[in-house]
Amino acid sequence: MIKLRLKRLGKKREASYRIVAMESSARRDGRPLQELGFYNPRSGETRLDSQELLKWLNNGAQPTDTVRDILRRAELVGPKPGTPVGTPAATPAEPPAASTEAEPSETEATDAEPSEASA
Repeated sequence: MIKLRLKRLGKKREASYRIVAMESSARRDGRPLQELGFYNPRSGETRLDSQELLKWLNNGAQPTDTVRDILRRAELVGPKPGTPVGTPAATPAEPPAASTEAEPSETEATDAEPSEASA
């Protein structure tokens, strides 16, 4: 299975990453099939080859959770994990209407007060 994942670069405590397409059984810093972008978590800089990323996603490559979040921020992946943006997502269900039985109405509350006073 092909995974879109991060490949670590840089010195100790100064990590930056390349977003790469790799076989899932390959080691983290091994030779990638293709380099697709760059991510620096310290500065927040992200560079992506969006055409190639979409090609890999449409061919069945699975992004890791971190790469999926990066792609979501770049709006290359839709709200459902692994869904390309062009695909329509399911519409969320409307919240149920608030029931009036949970809270007594004002007329019931005023009716209850005089009966307590007469007792």
